[in-house]
Amino acid sequence: PGLRRMAFQRLLSRVPRASGLGLGRRTAPARVFSTLEGKKWRSTTILSVRKDGEVFVVGDGQVSFGDMLLKPNAKKVRVIDNGRVITGFAGATADCLTLLERLETRLEQRPGQLMRACVEMAKGWRTDKYLRHLSAMLVVVDKDVSLTLTGNGDVVEPHDGIIGIGSGGPYAVAAARALMDTDLPAKDVAIKAMEIAADMCVYTNANFVVEGFNKGDSVVAGVEQDD
Repeated sequence: PGLRRMAFQRLLSRVPRASGLGLGRRTAPARVFSTLEGKKWRSTTILSVRKDGEVFVVGDGQVSFGDMLLKPNAKKVRVIDNGRVITGFAGATADCLTLLERLETRLEQRPGQLMRACVEMAKGWRTDKYLRHLSAMLVVVDKDVSLTLTGNGDVVEPHDGIIGIGSGGPYAVAAARALMDTDLPAKDVAIKAMEIAADMCVYTNANFVVEGFNKGDSVVAGVEQDD
């Protein structure tokens, strides 16, 4: 029996250790690699510019997943409240649409009071057990006020009328601020700044969606206001 045991141990010693068959050796289960491992969703640059009584929101159309381009023409800028409010979102699409629905409900309860509706929605976003896990940022504007909403409960109004969120947001904001002293109107400032951001940010393209309020208008152009 002793010779048989020694021969068996000698045979096992020849088996590669990576196979996990060594005598008395416990190995962790084999790791399964996925092509999705370590990759992140990257998308969205949203820019809002308010100048000389006009305000425009521009969003790009690119959606990226890691090093893959999934969609070049996503629509991340929406008009709600019968054309009286423009929103742009950055984050998981389902989360953003859920929050937009909540915002529309608040606007129905507080017609014409965008600031108050946003504060109430941000409060619920922060305290609700379900909403607090939603990953998104919103830009919300009407003819009078521009706001940024975050999942931390922040409702921020910019000091200079410029808001930028998403992967290329900092580039777009910097470019817009540099163009504010020119003779360009708000729409042209926003588009030019987004073009600069698209040239610098690999997660931003030049397929823009543009919505805005012209001077003196209370609804977005092309949207009929309900009586």
